[in-house]
Amino acid sequence: MSARPIEIFQPRDYSNLGVWSIGTLQLKVYGLIAETKNISDKMQSTAKSFIERQILKRVATMGESNDLGFVIIHPGDLGISISVHWWVQGSVLCQHNYRKLYVKTEPMDTIDRPVIACVWELALINGRARGMAKNHDECNSKSSPLS
Repeated sequence: MSARPIEIFQPRDYSNLGVWSIGTLQLKVYGLIAETKNISDKMQSTAKSFIERQILKRVATMGESNDLGFVIIHPGDLGISISVHWWVQGSVLCQHNYRKLYVKTEPMDTIDRPVIACVWELALINGRARGMAKNHDECNSKSSPLS
């Protein structure tokens, strides 16, 4: 994303931004924040719009959705990443990303640049996957898959 060297694995703070109900989806929302950055109302609005315009269509077209997932809003050093994940077929995780550099007006093409996640996003993704597996093991309990 930049020709200049970037310090790798710069620590990030994260926050729980609640649960969004958008279309058929229940999404737990996380903020992952680079130093000196914050999550603005505009970023949250962009994330909701991205879900409404692109994710709901993908979920419906693909089918077999559990209607559960999570969102990571990550204002990083060079731009913002919004990573939306949803579960299908009981235990398969799907993902679609929005990425935009702060200096650009348009988002990056995620087809030609198929980034999965940064190391900090992967930690959150792993935590959610472990939570889903734990809930799957306890499928007869009353615990929520969003807990």
